[in-house]
Amino acid sequence: MRRVRRSPVVTLFTSFALLISFSVCVLPVGHTQSQIERAVGDHNSTRSESPAVDWSSDEPNQGKISPDLLEQVDARAGNEFETLAVKGDIRAVVQLKQPAGPMLNGLLRSGVVSEKGRYSNLSSILVEMPLEVVKLIASFKEVAYVSLDRDVEMHGHVANAAGATAMRQVSGNSGLDGSGIGIAVLDSGIYKDHQSFKDRIASNVDFTGTGTPEDRYGHGSHVAALAAGDGGISNGAYGGIAPKAKIVNLKVLDAQGRGRTSFVLSALDWVMTNRTIYNIRVVNMSLGALAIDSYVNDPLCRSVRRLVDAGVVVVAAAGNNGKDSAGNKIYGLIHSPGNEPSAITVGATDTSGTDPRSDDVIATYSSRGPTRSYRTDSQGRKHFDNLIKPDLVAPGNKLYSAESVDNLLVTTNPQLDNPLINSEYKDMMMLSGTSMATPVVAGAAAVLLQANPNLTPNMVKAILMYTAQPLPGANTLEQGAGEVNIEGAVRLAKLVRTTLTNSTTVGSPLLTTSTLPIPQTTIAGQTFFWSQGIIANYSYVTGTSLISAYQKVYGLGMLLGDGFPLAGGHLLCDSTMMSSGMLLGDSILISNGMLLGDGIPFISCGMLLGDGMLLGDGMLLGDGMLLGDGVLLGDGMLLGDCISQSNKAQIYGDKSPGMHPVP
Repeated sequence: MRRVRRSPVVTLFTSFALLISFSVCVLPVGHTQSQIERAVGDHNSTRSESPAVDWSSDEPNQGKISPDLLEQVDARAGNEFETLAVKGDIRAVVQLKQPAGPMLNGLLRSGVVSEKGRYSNLSSILVEMPLEVVKLIASFKEVAYVSLDRDVEMHGHVANAAGATAMRQVSGNSGLDGSGIGIAVLDSGIYKDHQSFKDRIASNVDFTGTGTPEDRYGHGSHVAALAAGDGGISNGAYGGIAPKAKIVNLKVLDAQGRGRTSFVLSALDWVMTNRTIYNIRVVNMSLGALAIDSYVNDPLCRSVRRLVDAGVVVVAAAGNNGKDSAGNKIYGLIHSPGNEPSAITVGATDTSGTDPRSDDVIATYSSRGPTRSYRTDSQGRKHFDNLIKPDLVAPGNKLYSAESVDNLLVTTNPQLDNPLINSEYKDMMMLSGTSMATPVVAGAAAVLLQANPNLTPNMVKAILMYTAQPLPGANTLEQGAGEVNIEGAVRLAKLVRTTLTNSTTVGSPLLTTSTLPIPQTTIAGQTFFWSQGIIANYSYVTGTSLISAYQKVYGLGMLLGDGFPLAGGHLLCDSTMMSSGMLLGDSILISNGMLLGDGIPFISCGMLLGDGMLLGDGMLLGDGMLLGDGVLLGDGMLLGDCISQSNKAQIYGDKSPGMHPVP
């Protein structure tokens, strides 16, 4: 057999170890069309004739198929594979914009296309089908988008460093420990007998098909204890942020730490159905897949948005692709669903093992923004999301937390085990990654919701960002608003009015007092100022009106980036969404360690636009034409002349399978 030629996109995906897996089922080429036409015709036997099927049309179906799947389809149609190089049907997630009609249902029952799962709360179906059928599926008017069932991977004294200890030392806060709040942990399972959990696991559900919700890999137990581990082990040295929260164990990763999009969708669908039973107010997702599809189409992102709109805070890991093998910085590799604007996306800091923040830095591996997921229009042009991510950073380097018995991570890496604890019910292990930083923020969200149960997910997100500490020397695309500050966040959350609703008038008082809290916090003897700003999709916003006045974007069904339309090349504040008294950033900054809006420019533009463009100090015309003194990278990516602050950085582009070096 001749060597199979791989396209650049396939090569790139392989390099990130996010390979598409196919089930084995040999399907002779040429037999699909007649079989499907016959199946659809049989289902609609009352019709005078079978419906005509146009197998040659690429429009409008192409825009409804994810790029990686479309490449497989086109390669097969163009006989790139002499035989089925990867034999059998592919599994794909079909998102619906309306219920499936008789013809689509007939296709799903034909035996050629096989329905493998249905996520009723998320308007999605998991199907197994031949590549030849993908465009036909996409042609149905009920279908919104078709994408591969992609691989999903994990990303992978904390209470003091994050500010939880300082918060509980404040009068009236000692009982703020997450009590009554449910945190759903989507991961590799949880070792339920570990002392960190003490019968607080409210439910155990396995979505991997392995037959057990137990943690054979070791990642999930570690993550769950960082969010909600009991503080009774080693005099509280290994306690989680919300040590009394209820834990919902939803296993979506197997004993090797691998999962699939469909596993995660099943778990999110379960959360949607059962959230009130367990009072699930927070979902932790220390996992992700390479972000290919725009958040507008990505099934994980769309499912996260459903939950956030329903009142559930979703916290997602940024990813661990912040540098290449040579140690150079990489920008633009935020993972899915961390590229979803409604999620709280978390990067990792290295605290150097100390409680004071004076030595905290961004972990070198922590993925940086902007998001480079994209959609393709009818002319084949890519339109990138370019959201500023992460939203926050949190301690994530060399953290000790619960160790599940006989797990794969410690079995293959014995140095991760804590040698000072020998009891299997109390044992601890050390891991690093944005996977570890994410549950710190999830635990913080649970504490905020206990302090003020009426907070919406957008309020939680805004409060965490407004009170965060900008770290010196780190730019906005590395740290978002800064490092999480639980003391400041709880102090502000307790002041927010509990009578706010979506119908509250924009500009109404947000707090129960006209005296604003002092915007600074002391942790382990170090006092720092809050960021006093929030990330708003493509820019950042600063000003005390963010906490003195109610903003419509704090309600359900909104995004914090709403309310900033672009007209005539200028940013305008939509007064129906945002009140006056706030300032949009005029550049993407390297922080000087004070406020979110302080520092020296990293990219000399105030707003990253979707569609693959950045507004900077030059003028961008069309898609790839530049007038001015900036540097053009990839498809419309413009970096201003201050980029020399990071002269070894790289950005994930779209012109070739690799990274574009920054001059």
